[in-house]
Amino acid sequence: MRLRSWLVTVTAVLAGSLLFAAPASASGTSLWRLTDLAAQRVAIADQVAAAKYGTPSPIDDPVREQQIYDSVAARAPGLGLDPADAVRFFRAQIEANKLVQHGLYARWDAHPAQAPATRPDLGQIRPVIDGLNTGLLTELAATTAARAARSCPIRQLVAAGIADGFHRFDALHAHALAEATSVTCSAHQGHAG
Repeated sequence: MRLRSWLVTVTAVLAGSLLFAAPASASGTSLWRLTDLAAQRVAIADQVAAAKYGTPSPIDDPVREQQIYDSVAARAPGLGLDPADAVRFFRAQIEANKLVQHGLYARWDAHPAQAPATRPDLGQIRPVIDGLNTGLLTELAATTAARAARSCPIRQLVAAGIADGFHRFDALHAHALAEATSVTCSAHQGHAG
C-alpha cells in the first residue's frame, strides 16, 4: 500500500510539473523554452562534429569558447543576470556540445560507414549557434524566478524528459542534454545543486 501511495504522489507531482514545463506554456514559470533551446544546441553538435571530423580542426576551441563566455558576461547585467552564473550556464552548454562531438567521433571511428558523407560548413553553423545562445540568454533571464524556486529541480527534470522525447534523442544526446541543463537551477542560486 505504501508503494501505491508513493506512486500516486509522484504522479501528481509530475503531472503538476508538466503544466509548468509543457511547450504551450509561455510564462516565466516554465522551463520548457530554456530546456528546448538547450536541446536544440545539443542537436546541432552533430553538424559541428560532421564539419570537423577528419579535419585538423579540434573539438576543443578555447578561443571560440572564450568569445562566447565574454559575450555572455558582457550581456548578462543588462538582462538582470549575474555574469558568473550566466557563464557557468553557458559552460555547461559548451561541454554538452563537446560531449556529443567526442561521442560521435568515437562512433564514427569504430564504424566508419556511419561517418558523415558530406561536411557541413562550420561558418554557416556558427550563426545558428549564436542565435541559440541569444535565445538561451534571454530565457535564462526570463526564468529567473522559476530557476530560483524550490520546485526547479523537478520541473527541470520533467522539461528535460519532454525535450528528450520531443527531439528523439539517443543515449548520447540525452546524456548531453542532462549535462547542458545540470546547472539550470543553480545558475540563479549560486553553487547550490
